[in-house]
Amino acid sequence: MKVNETEINGFTIDNFNQHKLDVGKPQGTCPLCSHDRKPKNRKLKCASYDWERGLGTCHNCNETFQLHTYERKGGAAKEYVKPEFNDTTNKPPGSKMLRWFESRGISQDTLDTFDVSEGPEYMPQTNQIENAIKFNYRMGGELVNVKYRDGRKNFKLYKGAEKIFYNVDSVVGYDWCVITEGEIDALSLHEAGVKSVVSVPNGATLNSNNLDYLDNCIDYFEDKTKIVLAIDNDEAGQALQQELIRRLGAEICHVIDLKDCKDANEYLVKYGKEDLANIIAIAQPVPLEGVSTLKDFEEELKDFVKHGFKPGYQIGLDNFDKVFSTYTGQFITVTGIPSSGKSDFVDQMVVGYNQKYSWKTAYASPENQPTFLHAHKLMRKFWQDLPLPSDIDNKTWKHVSSHVDDNFFFIDMDKYDLKSVLKKGAELVKRKGIKCLVIDPFNKVRNTDCKSDDVNKYTLDYLTEIEVFAKKYDVLVIIVAHPTKMYRTQDGKIEEPTMYNIKGGGEWYDASYHGLLVHRDYDAKTVKAKVLKVKFQNLGENGAESYFKWEPRSGCFIPNEPAVPDGGPMPWEA
Repeated sequence: MKVNETEINGFTIDNFNQHKLDVGKPQGTCPLCSHDRKPKNRKLKCASYDWERGLGTCHNCNETFQLHTYERKGGAAKEYVKPEFNDTTNKPPGSKMLRWFESRGISQDTLDTFDVSEGPEYMPQTNQIENAIKFNYRMGGELVNVKYRDGRKNFKLYKGAEKIFYNVDSVVGYDWCVITEGEIDALSLHEAGVKSVVSVPNGATLNSNNLDYLDNCIDYFEDKTKIVLAIDNDEAGQALQQELIRRLGAEICHVIDLKDCKDANEYLVKYGKEDLANIIAIAQPVPLEGVSTLKDFEEELKDFVKHGFKPGYQIGLDNFDKVFSTYTGQFITVTGIPSSGKSDFVDQMVVGYNQKYSWKTAYASPENQPTFLHAHKLMRKFWQDLPLPSDIDNKTWKHVSSHVDDNFFFIDMDKYDLKSVLKKGAELVKRKGIKCLVIDPFNKVRNTDCKSDDVNKYTLDYLTEIEVFAKKYDVLVIIVAHPTKMYRTQDGKIEEPTMYNIKGGGEWYDASYHGLLVHRDYDAKTVKAKVLKVKFQNLGENGAESYFKWEPRSGCFIPNEPAVPDGGPMPWEA
């Protein structure tokens, strides 16, 4: 039998045959239990070896083990602290930790398998040393993080260590796996016989889509044809579930019914191992995209009847937020004459979304070159000032540059086309969790698949592709579109363009969810943002205007509304 000693399922082998077994043999001894047996039985062939999958299975101890250790694909971008392993796993039967786990349906065998231990640890929540449970996080067989939990249910991860999935090595060699919300849930599923199971490291938090542990471990899930989500049955858990579905793909994700239980461990305690294994086995695919019945959105319907429309997302500038907001899964068209500040205002928008909602943004900006100058513009907005040479590598520089590096991504291509940009955008959704994509300007990001000479058809096809992308990945797309025709007033000033001044204007107005005008008044030294269109009345008001001063050092837009004579209403309030 020919054995590949370099790669399995796209994973590079770091240590081939780590247990020094008979290479190529289908059967042999088990490295986990053979040494504990009587001398005469230690050489019995109790295990099967699957060299193509890199896994072994013992028929005596019923454990699955990795034949190899693996390197991560690609080099690490950041330096992380690595904790030292302190093996305190073997506890006497009467230990407090073991008694507690037994009450949760978790056996000592499972604790030993996962190297769960306990010991003294400083917990910042109590500001003192507590006896804590230690969950060891390994990747490629190497300890990279530790999760601590004390008796008051306080948690912490090892400071400065890389965030990864708990038990992530277990998914190697399997075409499916289970993702849980907590380490104890992963232990519970192991008790139920599920071997390929991982847990997120820091639970679920409402309104958080920062899954850096998924970014760090995405290679482990690329070969999976099925991923079962065993996430907590509460609001925060369901929000996490939706983000995982968005990132991993609805076509491979399955969900379970926890009945009246909050999580997998509660289900184990209440219904037992067999029932827990069964709900994993009968996990249902995420509902078919594009087909729904009232039952699929009944809870949303009830919430709407009770509370009305949900508020839209805002950028954090009060005067603009009063007149415009948006949802994800939509796209905004931003227009204006050259040098009016369109791109700069779009930067202000995505910086605001990042500050308020932690959204990550990707740019396809052929005109915003060179890229380092664009990054400089973003840094200034976060810095609220112009960095000086003396500021390079100081504390503020490191903080701001690190933040921009983590949250903004620049798509660089020799020749930009829409299909390639949207494909790269989809990859960034999966790998980095972006919530916003900026195309600036649209005419430099061509739709090469459309061969129509009809400008209206071309425009409609272009915007339809963007709409499909925005809806599929729940992303906000912002498109900068230059007007093609500009007219002057009698006093020689250039008229404010509308969406109809963009090439294919009728389609731009009809297809866009929202339209914004950014217009600079050089005489008054102000910049105006005008709402040209909002698709839903709860998100803004057509024709409403907001005024700003542009601060040259920081590049920020500062609200600067004109004085209203006699205390009368603003133009859009009349």
